[in-house]
Amino acid sequence: MSLKYAVLAALLEGEASGYELSKVFDVSLANFWPATPQQLYRELERLADEGLIEARTVPQERRPTKRLFSLTETGRDRLSAFAAEPTRRPTAVRDEFLIKMQAMDGIDPERVRALVEERRTWALGKLARYERVRERLLDGRTEEEHLREAGRVGPYLTLLAGISFERENARWCEHVLTVLGERRAPTDPTGQALG
Repeated sequence: MSLKYAVLAALLEGEASGYELSKVFDVSLANFWPATPQQLYRELERLADEGLIEARTVPQERRPTKRLFSLTETGRDRLSAFAAEPTRRPTAVRDEFLIKMQAMDGIDPERVRALVEERRTWALGKLARYERVRERLLDGRTEEEHLREAGRVGPYLTLLAGISFERENARWCEHVLTVLGERRAPTDPTGQALG
């Protein structure tokens, strides 16, 4: 999948500037499709050239002119067609950290522990941010009320996937830290600790 469909899906929320879209990606879509602001701006230009979105300019006092983007009917149709297609392949994890974990034996255990703690802290930080977005989406309603009454439930359901993912990341890190804490230092044949 290209960034194109993630941008089109983000514009389902309504007209937005490139800056506003970068914030949406940072907060709402980063749990499943991260993008840099530079990637977003390039994609917005491509989508406008394809007629899938349109841009209008809004003059601002004491600030540069702002461009606001919105979906065209063609863009909505293309997004709907994409959403109805079967997914080509399941998600595959490509994570540099897991390669490091695969090769951790023989590395200073304290360094490994520090890397896992760092990953755990990162996961908990993202989880806290996602929980704040969740509270904002619920806006005082229960989850059941929101899912029954909201105009769109897709953003909430994808956010739940991000929350589950980060909870599992944190849980896995805690498990790894427990395993590392329980492993004994290797010993030589006389019972002396090595290293």
